[in-house]
Amino acid sequence: MPEKETEQMSFEEALHKLEELTEKMERGELTLEESLKSFEEGIQLTSHCRKLLAEAEYKVEKLLQTGEKTEFEEFTS
Repeated sequence: MPEKETEQMSFEEALHKLEELTEKMERGELTLEESLKSFEEGIQLTSHCRKLLAEAEYKVEKLLQTGEKTEFEEFTS
């Protein structure tokens, strides 16, 4: 899956795709090449999920500090 496609996924979509890839790999039905491609895609999805979680954590921390909703700048790690 192209990285740009992954970046546009919601957390839930990325997590679901990661679970699907993991299940396929665990069943051992993939060739070595397919497994490597799936592993690479899994790394991209994991990175994307971590980024989204970090953004959510940042927003929660800001809300707890201010006690009110504010506009958030995009989180960069």
